[in-house]
Amino acid sequence: MSNLTKMLVLMIGMLAYGQLAAQEWSSLSDEQRDALSRYESEWSSLSDARRERLVLGADRWLAMDESERRELRQRFTQWQGLSTERRAELLERLRQFRELTPEQRQQLRQRLNRLNSLTPEQRQQLRQRFRALTPEQRREALERMRERARERQRSRND
Repeated sequence: MSNLTKMLVLMIGMLAYGQLAAQEWSSLSDEQRDALSRYESEWSSLSDARRERLVLGADRWLAMDESERRELRQRFTQWQGLSTERRAELLERLRQFRELTPEQRQQLRQRLNRLNSLTPEQRQQLRQRFRALTPEQRREALERMRERARERQRSRND
């Protein structure tokens, strides 16, 4: 693809994005308006980015079956029940996760899967062993784990 073609595709994409972002309430489908009804009175004052996020969220909601919606409602209720500090902590952890490389994310998911595959008794024993460590021993153990991860990463890159 030539540079000119790439530039035209990019410009068309930007124009399309602008059209999507600037969506007016009347241009939404009946289903989208129904899902977003609580925002109707303030729709015109919302930023284009906020409107786009809401429309995308409504589309995801409309694509869910009832059991998925029920689960999402439960998780949202749990989120609302968290303290401000806990929410901030979780958002920070999410930000850190998103900054990881795809490989690092995959490694983290694999470790979580290994942890989840342990029996409840094995997980409890692991927690007890970790709690029994002194702060210095914990730091050393975490550093050893990080070093092993770096070594695995280096060996994959070689």
